[in-house]
Amino acid sequence: MRLALTLALIAAPALAEGPARVVSINLCTDQLAMLVAGPGQLVSVSHLSRDPRVSAMTGEAAALPVNHGLAEDILRLRPDLVLASAYSAPATLDMLRRLDLPVQVFDPEEDLQDIRANLDRMGRLLGRRDRARAVIARFDADLAALAEMPGPGGRAALYGANGYSSGDQGLAGVILSLAGLESIASELGLPHGGFLPLEDLVLADPDLVVGAARYPGASRAEEVLDHPALRAVTAGRAAISGGDWVCGTPHVLRAAARLREDARLREDAS
Repeated sequence: MRLALTLALIAAPALAEGPARVVSINLCTDQLAMLVAGPGQLVSVSHLSRDPRVSAMTGEAAALPVNHGLAEDILRLRPDLVLASAYSAPATLDMLRRLDLPVQVFDPEEDLQDIRANLDRMGRLLGRRDRARAVIARFDADLAALAEMPGPGGRAALYGANGYSSGDQGLAGVILSLAGLESIASELGLPHGGFLPLEDLVLADPDLVVGAARYPGASRAEEVLDHPALRAVTAGRAAISGGDWVCGTPHVLRAAARLREDARLREDAS
């Protein structure tokens, strides 16, 4: 009895520290986990975390093994916890659960409160609540500092493949708002985003057009981005979104600050 009690007391701190082997199979849970996890706790992240076009933490991801979200990959890593997104492959998640692996699914962040909530949840799951609180506190301090910076004002369009444009109801809209910009998609009846005809974009005459980094090769979906009319609209007033925009992490503040700085540089050059 005494031996069992002693062993239980020894094991208690380890259990309180959270799972020892954590695997993330989604780009956004990758980054939340990298912000919060303790040394050696995160044993693999998704391969997308190393892609600078979509990831804000490529440097941190370079130090970790990557996976491709396949059940076979994950099983070999012997995780105590698997982190996934609502967009992760349902068949993979079902298989992992049938094999009795703990899986936690995160919904995508749509606003600043979602970022705080998911950071707090990640801290609780990993046994790193103090670290999560520190990240949130720094996030709020940086947000307050950003609010004190003068914004450029004006109207912006987020425009991508197939003429898709994001409105103000979502993470991209939050970034525009933090930068002091209004989304023309919302003006045109697309607060949640949707297809925006090029003609409507040209007539709206935004002060800034934000596009995404292009991948090598070509696709018909991206042909609209090479249209001469779009090039005329974006001349001298274009920006690239990049990895800071993709996931709901504190890096969205960096995206907003960069938009403000780009606007200042354009003003100085004019």
